[in-house]
Amino acid sequence: MLHPPRHFVYLDAVARAGSIRKAADTLHVASTALNRKILEIESDVGTPLFERLPRGVRLTAAGEVLIAAVRRSMADMRSAESQIEQLRGLVRGTVRIGCAESVATDLIPATIAHYQQTHPGVQFQIVSSVTGKLVASLMDDEIELVLVHDPEPSEMLRVISAVAQPLCAMLRPDHPLAGRETLRLADCQKYPVALGDRSFGSRRLLDGVMAHSRIALQVAVEASTVQTLKEFTRQTGAISFQFQIGTQNEVRRGELVSIPLTDRALTHSRLVLASRANRMLPIATLSFVEALANRLAAL
Repeated sequence: MLHPPRHFVYLDAVARAGSIRKAADTLHVASTALNRKILEIESDVGTPLFERLPRGVRLTAAGEVLIAAVRRSMADMRSAESQIEQLRGLVRGTVRIGCAESVATDLIPATIAHYQQTHPGVQFQIVSSVTGKLVASLMDDEIELVLVHDPEPSEMLRVISAVAQPLCAMLRPDHPLAGRETLRLADCQKYPVALGDRSFGSRRLLDGVMAHSRIALQVAVEASTVQTLKEFTRQTGAISFQFQIGTQNEVRRGELVSIPLTDRALTHSRLVLASRANRMLPIATLSFVEALANRLAAL
């Protein structure tokens, strides 16, 4: 087992906890000893890395630069350990993936379950959130992969796979529009709708169409989770909106119907599998990437 230098561990723990005392508890060391070690590191670097606050600490600009390098080094060390295990004929480790809520209840669990049938030594940590937060976590090396909708293009993002994902209206089977093969957003104006909050990528797309076409929707509820929107649609019959991949469970069970929206701005979304550019991924993660990319290609 490879271990990062202790000062890497100290800096990372304090930065994550925002408190020397809390970090000391996590590391099972005395807070005075940890504080002394941080002061020694700052002396070696020649500049303060943490701003001391009444209730904790906060990274300085220099600290932000150093902690990013520290986390990259720690991530590369985990990757090296994984590759050494691969040389010993083992595929094991932990895959850390961040995913959109649309794939968190079906695609990702199903892919992992199938993968672990042949790779039982690989564990997974899954984080579900909105695209912006997940990409930020990816850049901080808190996770190794993201599967998200429409991330902002960046030289720091390496796209591994991307598949088209139109935005769909989700309706109860008894809704007046449920028999349509396609819809335009304007068709939904006469009916109550449920929208994700403004952190949702789908919400930004919808807001853009409404702003340019002067469509006014009857918003009955805004929510911060896809599951809440789906349940509201089931309970009340209000129209909600979801990327196609996130509608499959309910459609399969006959609870809701999913109808693609044909407004131009709503038909070009992509579901993107990506890692941080220049990140050396562990062997277990690389192995799972292949399985997940194959699953996406079959959509």
